Amino acid sequence: MRAVAVILTGLLLALPVPAAAATVPADPLTAELDRIFADRRLAGATVAVDVREASGGRVVYQRDPGLRVLPASNQKLLTAVAALEVLGAGHRFRTTVHARGRDLHLRGQGDPTLTYERIDQLAAAVARGRTKRYTRLIVDDTWFDRVPLGLDWSWQDEPYGFTAPLSALTFAATARFDTAAVEIRYHGVAGRPPTIRMWPPTDTVQLVNRAVTLGRGDTVEAVRAHGTATATVSGAVGAGRSGTALVSVPDPAATTAGLFRAALRRHGVTVSGRTSRGTVPTDARPLAAQVSKPLVEILPPFLKLSNNGIAEALVKTMSRAADPASPGSWPTGLAAATRALGRLGVDTRLLTMGDGSGLSRRNWLTARQVTTVLEKAQGRPWFPAFRAALPVAGDPDPMVGGTLRNRMRGTPAAGNVRAKTGTLSGVNALSGYATGPDGRHLLFALLVNASVDSAAPLLDEAAVALTTTPTTASTTPTTGSTTSAAVSTVSAARAGVSVTRSSVSGAGPLCLGRGLPCS
Repeated sequence: MRAVAVILTGLLLALPVPAAAATVPADPLTAELDRIFADRRLAGATVAVDVREASGGRVVYQRDPGLRVLPASNQKLLTAVAALEVLGAGHRFRTTVHARGRDLHLRGQGDPTLTYERIDQLAAAVARGRTKRYTRLIVDDTWFDRVPLGLDWSWQDEPYGFTAPLSALTFAATARFDTAAVEIRYHGVAGRPPTIRMWPPTDTVQLVNRAVTLGRGDTVEAVRAHGTATATVSGAVGAGRSGTALVSVPDPAATTAGLFRAALRRHGVTVSGRTSRGTVPTDARPLAAQVSKPLVEILPPFLKLSNNGIAEALVKTMSRAADPASPGSWPTGLAAATRALGRLGVDTRLLTMGDGSGLSRRNWLTARQVTTVLEKAQGRPWFPAFRAALPVAGDPDPMVGGTLRNRMRGTPAAGNVRAKTGTLSGVNALSGYATGPDGRHLLFALLVNASVDSAAPLLDEAAVALTTTPTTASTTPTTGSTTSAAVSTVSAARAGVSVTRSSVSGAGPLCLGRGLPCS
């Protein structure tokens, strides 16, 4: 075989090259993307790219599409698709209240969208019953296991709202569904410290106000000390300026129970004893229930706002679907998600799912796996809702533009690119759908690991190129760096053999920066 290869190589070198073929112009899009990814800001970084036609999956551009990389919040694309397959687009979360004698039982089943207003509605429903006085409130959070945090999440990030503990009984502070976190609202007052208040009001977090009213800017930060229930508000805010900060609560079930007890009091129902934990007895009477919106309607805040709490609640709920007899857990849920992706047509041999949100540094996937997910999703009945839930480039409305609302504004990509962002220390990702200048629909995965500076501007530049630069690519490059379709065509014309370039990039260790959200 080696002798044959040598002879073929000699023949290739000896064959005359027609003048017309000697200067084949590079595909415009290939040349532009090559230029972008050769930027010095990516020196030493790992770049994995796969761009395909949405219809048929024909390759438009590739750069190490089979290389395993960290996805950051691009992981949520896989979680969303898997949840739609495992749970169904119409899945709803339930929170219920039961009574047995003078005991009141509050049971959670993982609803990450249970707002203060819905907790109040639950209490109002209880108040419409005959009994107005109860002895005990018993919380049942056994729908999930008692592992509140990802095993390899950075402990430094635990006090922040984007890394809040997970519980089967939890709450959402706002309509953004910031799960298991309270919103600290502050306002600068001339000559005095800023006013601060917590929403929803709870005694499970204590506030210490060390902020000052000074200058015109806003450097206020709220941090709950690791392993404590004390949140310190510090920094400076200008007089007349207002802002918010999110702080996770140490025990979501206890906080939710406290909010429920307070709501019961407002509606004339009293509980004389303390709150405890336990399971709902089989003979307990159902009193009230709160049912969430269907999963397809939860997708927009999940994907547009990159909501980590929703992601992990979906994983543990998939666990319950896979093994109804056991509490929801990360290992069982992630295994169920991986199987669902495999059934969808994703090659999962190189896929490692460490969590559902992308916070984990044990998430490993390839750009090709991401585009396969995007491609296969198009054939599912829930696809229109999935696509609509992705952030829209340049749209200032947070519930439309999401994490892309301030990116690619004023470019042809604005309103055109729908994609999921991903951000961790040293990691940037952008994957989704776009329409090229010729009207061709594209799907793409752009992932960068181990960059010193943020690669987000370059990924935006690449996304804009997809919407503005024409392409003539029509053949499938192999693994490695980009292969121009024109070069492949010339090679085939010479000797029936495609010649490609290849490269191997190394990725160094990555970490979650303190206070850096996964988006």
